[in-house]
Amino acid sequence: MKPFSQYILNLLGWKITGDFPDIKKSITIFAPHTAHIDAIYGKLGFSGLGIKYVFLSKKELFFFPMNLIMKKFGSIAVRGVEGQNAIYHVVELLNSKDELHVVISPEGWVTKVTKWNKGFYYMATKANVPIVVSFLDHKKKEMGVKGVIYDTKDFKSVMTQINEMYKDVTGKRPERFSLDTTFEHEQA
Repeated sequence: MKPFSQYILNLLGWKITGDFPDIKKSITIFAPHTAHIDAIYGKLGFSGLGIKYVFLSKKELFFFPMNLIMKKFGSIAVRGVEGQNAIYHVVELLNSKDELHVVISPEGWVTKVTKWNKGFYYMATKANVPIVVSFLDHKKKEMGVKGVIYDTKDFKSVMTQINEMYKDVTGKRPERFSLDTTFEHEQA
């Protein structure tokens, strides 16, 4: 699927920048996510990178027949799934695989939020995997990897690094994207 995905992205005027790190497992954050089309671009981009991944998606998207599309899309339902804590579910999933990158948009859905969901951080620390910071920049028509955070011991340090990597990235709807600065006043 790698050449086909790259062909489609090239046809649409997009390019992939930054190599995906040579690691077997990660929590990969994907931002900004300000429009529904970002999920399609993300799918094409991750397929173009040639990695084994799953997307975490809201359980509300898994209704018939949409659930068939979501599963084919590489998504798994989280948040609010009865009897499952999303963090522990992802940790178990990562621990059961030899290779897997779990993709999540921590700032949430397509609306503006000023406080990101910390679940990605807990998933990474509990599974003992790095956080790959991936991006989608509509202004530059680029997507790819900004960097990798291996040392996840300190939440504030992780968020400071993430904010630095995303500071010049523009979403399709820039007014809907906000970096999280609320972490400066709270504990992880």
